[in-house]
Amino acid sequence: MLVQKEEPMYPPLARAARVTGAVVLDVLIGTDGHVSDVGVVSGHPLLQAAAVDAVKQWVYSPMNQNGQPAEVQTTVTLNFSFQ
Repeated sequence: MLVQKEEPMYPPLARAARVTGAVVLDVLIGTDGHVSDVGVVSGHPLLQAAAVDAVKQWVYSPMNQNGQPAEVQTTVTLNFSFQ
C-alpha cells in the first residue's frame, strides 16, 4: 500500500521533443517501506531518470510475511503525457 507518492518532473528536453509514453520500473521495497532499489524495465531514455528519481522517494506501508518484516519486489508503471 502506497503511503507517500512523489510525481515525476517532466524532463525539459523530453517536453521540448514532445516525448510521451510509459516507463516501467522494477522496484524493491525494503522492510521499512522505503524504496531500496529501482531498475528500469522499459521506457523512453529521456523519461527514465525522472521516473526513477520520483519512485525512489515513494514510501509504502511495511509488509509482513509470517509476522516478520519482509522486502517486496513489484513493478511500477509511470505514464508521461501532456495534459
